[in-house]
Amino acid sequence: MRAVVQTVGRASVTVDGEVVGAITDGLLVLLGVTHTDTPELARTMARKMHELRILDDDRSAADTGAPILLVSQFTLYGDTRRGRRPSWTAAAPAEVAEPLVTAVVEALRARGATVETGRFRAHMLVESVNIGPRTLLLDL
Repeated sequence: MRAVVQTVGRASVTVDGEVVGAITDGLLVLLGVTHTDTPELARTMARKMHELRILDDDRSAADTGAPILLVSQFTLYGDTRRGRRPSWTAAAPAEVAEPLVTAVVEALRARGATVETGRFRAHMLVESVNIGPRTLLLDL
């Protein structure tokens, strides 16, 4: 499981002209799933991103109550080592990835996090205004 975590002043996801998720002053998380990921790993990822001390004064979303916008992003597992066309073979198929993305969202909410999401398998317009910028890669 791989996540890109960014601090944002605001971020939103729009599908077919409708805003399906939006936050202010929080974290935008792009989450990729691979074939070997498990529900246990999803819970670990949720804990790490919620407790990640990336916000002002070395604080986390768990400390501050900052909201999280989580967007599924299979392209985080794109392989560009050969040629100019990425290979997506390391990305889990939708049938495997979707329940694990949902498990991360549910684990975050169980921890008390406010979580907005994109829409799985949809063509999404993701907009963000980064703060910092502070961007980290979590790779479990």
